[in-house]
Amino acid sequence: MIELPMVADAATGKGYESDAQGTITHVRTSQAAALVMGTEKGQFYRGAKLHSINVLLDYEDGCHAWCGYCGLAKSRESEDDWTDRSFIRVNWPLVSLDQVNKSISSGSVSDIERVCVSMVLNRGAREDTIDAVRKLSESISRISILLMPTVIDKEWLIRAKEAGADMVATALDAATRKVFNAVRGKDVQGPLDWDQYWEIVVDTIEVFGPRNAGIHLVAGLGETEQEMVVTMQEAHDMGALTHLFSFNPEPGTTLGEWPQPPIGSYRRIQLARYIINEHFGRGDAMAFDDRENIVDFGLESELLEQLIDEGKAFMTSGCAGKTVDCACNRPFGNCTPYQAAQGRWRNFPIPPEESDIVHARRQLLDYDGKEDEEIDPFDDD
Repeated sequence: MIELPMVADAATGKGYESDAQGTITHVRTSQAAALVMGTEKGQFYRGAKLHSINVLLDYEDGCHAWCGYCGLAKSRESEDDWTDRSFIRVNWPLVSLDQVNKSISSGSVSDIERVCVSMVLNRGAREDTIDAVRKLSESISRISILLMPTVIDKEWLIRAKEAGADMVATALDAATRKVFNAVRGKDVQGPLDWDQYWEIVVDTIEVFGPRNAGIHLVAGLGETEQEMVVTMQEAHDMGALTHLFSFNPEPGTTLGEWPQPPIGSYRRIQLARYIINEHFGRGDAMAFDDRENIVDFGLESELLEQLIDEGKAFMTSGCAGKTVDCACNRPFGNCTPYQAAQGRWRNFPIPPEESDIVHARRQLLDYDGKEDEEIDPFDDD
């Protein structure tokens, strides 16, 4: 663990707040969660239902990491205070933990089956996360933590489980050491360490058990499809699930002008993840071309066609709920509404329709970016 600056004093009206005992009282929550709790107005495309409330620890002095793609990074150029910045291209308004508990206990958010607490790199995050989990466990039994390995250890994980967390994920994001260092680690003068992240992955599996621990990977940070497959298989063999996301550039960040990964490449990685995570096949049985793109998934054609037709491979991957395979379905994640309407919904928060599968089949065979042509990925009009 590293030493970080002292946490700023309690904010007045926004940002990090604590009560007289020094415990956390307020967090930021995703725009999607704010909609279902009634603090924001809007609707989900195609009537999608949100099944998880995601909350984010909030501090006046922010996150001390320097991840080149993250809206919360210290390196981001923004006129907004850290507490007002977008994250994953949506707003994260401030709410009280009491408000979250009340929404769940009252039944006003009846589709919610899980809450996830996301850590940031800040000295206060160790104890505040434990406290947030303990408070949220008053209203819900399924609580995940998106971990910040730099400020925790195995003993902390045991405490988190005792406080009420039942699943955890490590936001590895990058599929290789080289990419990790280039966008999160020493190459950008960041404090995050690749080996330390994997050590925590091992610890999470030991503490929470296989398939109750996972990793987050973001496609499009500079890795190849083969490198992504190798990392997903490695995590699977250890006992960790892979939760997959598509890079979606945040304005003002170091990678703010980078393109998203081609939709064809992302579809192939999605299908590979599903095959590996659900035990249908292995990454080392797959074949790749000279650009390290997947050209054979290593399955009998009948089974492969069945998996594509089912469409689950193209849905959001995350921690499970009581009745759904993925509670953390993120209706606003990974793409714009315009892209979704054009058949380029990166992670489907709902079961894909027949027309979506037609698009996906065509995208799986696209190795030249043709399926991305004539689309402005950030035009919401």
